[in-house]
Amino acid sequence: MIDDLEYNTEREHLIIPEYGRHLQKMINYAKTRETKEERNKIAKAIISVMGNLQPHLRDVPDFQHKLWDQLFIMADFDIDVDSPYGEPSKEEIQARPEPLKYPQNHPKYRFYGNNIKTMIDVAVSWEDGELKDALTYTIANHMKKCFLNWNKDTVEDDVIFDHLYELSDGKINLKNSEEDLSDATSLLRTKSKYGSKTNSNKKSSSSNKKKYSSNRKRY
Repeated sequence: MIDDLEYNTEREHLIIPEYGRHLQKMINYAKTRETKEERNKIAKAIISVMGNLQPHLRDVPDFQHKLWDQLFIMADFDIDVDSPYGEPSKEEIQARPEPLKYPQNHPKYRFYGNNIKTMIDVAVSWEDGELKDALTYTIANHMKKCFLNWNKDTVEDDVIFDHLYELSDGKINLKNSEEDLSDATSLLRTKSKYGSKTNSNKKSSSSNKKKYSSNRKRY
C-alpha cells in the first residue's frame, strides 16, 4: 500500500496551479483523442468547468476569450481544437513587457521636491509683469516653507533667492529685491493653528459636559 503512494514531487508540473490537477488531466486526455470533433467536444466541456471554477472571471470583459487562452497555455500550445477566438501565439503570450521608463530626476536640493522645478520653468516662460512677479514670490515662499520643513532652524531670504537663481539657470533673480518673504512663524503656523482649534473644541466640549452634569437634578 505504501508503494502506491504518489507524491507531488513525482507528479507532472502544473502550468496554472489554481485550476487543479484534475483539470490538467482532462486537458491531457483531450490531447490524446484522435478525431478533431471529439477534441472540440471535450474542450468545450473543459471551458465550462473552468468557468465554474473561476466565477469571478464572468465580470471580466471577454472572459471566455481568456479561458480559451488559458486552455491553450495549459496544453502547452499542443492541442488541435477550434477556438472561437483563434489559436493564440506562444511567443505573444510569453513575451515580457517592456520596462517602464521612470523619471530619473536627481535634484541638487531634494527637500524642495521635483514639482518646484516645473513651477520655476512655468514662471520663466511667462512674460514680465505683475502675474509673473506674484508667481515668483509664491514659489520663493513655498521654497522657504519646504526648507523649514526639512530644517527647523530659521533660514535667511538670501539663501532662498540664491537657490531660486540657481534652479532657474539665472533667469529669476530676486537677490536685489526689497520685498521680504513671509516669516517662518507664518509659514509654519498652519499645523499649530488647526491643533489649537481641536484643543479648544475639546476644552469647550468638556466644559459643556460639566455644566450639564451640574445642572442635572437627582430624583
